[in-house]
This record gives sequence, C-alpha cells and structure tokens, in this order.
Amino acid sequence: MYQRILLPTDGSESAHAALDHALDIARQYDAELHVLHVVSAAYAEGGPGHATAVEALEEHGEETFERIRERTEALDVETACEQRHGEPHAVIVEYADDADCDLTVMGTHGRTGLQRYLLGSVTEKVVRTSDVPVLTVRHGGSGE
Repeated sequence: MYQRILLPTDGSESAHAALDHALDIARQYDAELHVLHVVSAAYAEGGPGHATAVEALEEHGEETFERIRERTEALDVETACEQRHGEPHAVIVEYADDADCDLTVMGTHGRTGLQRYLLGSVTEKVVRTSDVPVLTVRHGGSGE
C-alpha cells in the first residue's frame, strides 16, 4: 500500500512524534522513508545576518537528519534525506509529488486561537493542498 513515505521535519518535538508513526508504517509496509527539511523563504531573503541564519537552519537540518538516520538504520528502514529552501507548505507538497510519495506524516504543534491565526499552520496548508494523503500527529495534550 505504501512504498514511499514523506516525513517533513523541523526538528521539533512534534516532528519527532510524527517520526515514530512514520517509522512504524514504513516498517509495516517495507517502505522508503523520505525525510525533508525546509529552510523557510522568510529566512532566505536578504537582510542583515540572513546568511548566518540560513546556515544555522541548514546545520540544524543536517543534525536532525543524523539523529533520524541513527534510528532508521537501527530499524533497517531505507531512508533518503533532503533539504530545500522555500515556502514550507509549498515545498512539502511539491516534494511529495516529485518523489511520488504515497503518504505524508506530519506533526502538529497544537496551536489554537490567535496564535494559530497569526502564525498559520504549515501542516494545515499541506492538508488542504496536497494530493497525497496526510497523517497528522499531534504532540502533547496542551496548546503548545
């Protein structure tokens, strides 16, 4: 049923919660796990210190990949990691299509009310715009 599973990650606890689900599904179906880290376009635009911010985000992504690879290797799950730049929700949807993923597994931060309205939700935008099924995993029980 599933051959390629996409796990977008920002290295957060909610993304790690989604990793647990993605690994379980990947093992059950002997599927490849595609791990994607997106450096937001907001950080890639010019301005004082933008290069430093982008480098820090890219480094954070690589560190996240290393931690995930340790887990996937231990479980013998085939894994591909990629880092891209752009508007996160659009990059995620595009990657899922380009890589012919069967499922996207994403964490949510559990934001509600004004905080959700002001910050938006990458996961919500992916759910609304993706042609690929999206499994959302909420981390924690409070509005973080």
